[in-house]
Amino acid sequence: MSEHPPLYGTKDASYQAAGGIEGIRRLVDDFYRIMDSWPQAQNIRGMHAEDLTMPRDKLACFLSGWLGGPKLFQERYGSISIPMFHSSWPIGETERDAWLGCMAQAIDLQPYAPEFKEYLLRQLRVPAERIVSVQRKTPV
Repeated sequence: MSEHPPLYGTKDASYQAAGGIEGIRRLVDDFYRIMDSWPQAQNIRGMHAEDLTMPRDKLACFLSGWLGGPKLFQERYGSISIPMFHSSWPIGETERDAWLGCMAQAIDLQPYAPEFKEYLLRQLRVPAERIVSVQRKTPV
């Protein structure tokens, strides 16, 4: 048995570093609380319904599987293509940056190891950029 913990992104190391589903739900709750109150996120908050119960659950379930834990999104909601899921909203660089800004603030509030906080935000930039990239290529 190795003395070193598994690398983030390997098996369920990221899921465990996030505190399992309870830690992920705390992150998601903080994320949406910040989105509700941060002026720079007003536009992306307007893309959501007033009641955030379903979006909170969907994001937490998605992150669970994405971080190597149980595939809760698939179990509850079916398969997902992140860019296609977001195709009905006009998401450009401003919206991407607001979303990542909310997520960065939420991650900062978590009791995660500093290296995991950095890793997580870096990894979240990938799908966020992909959404913008796909929308650039989609005719209006």
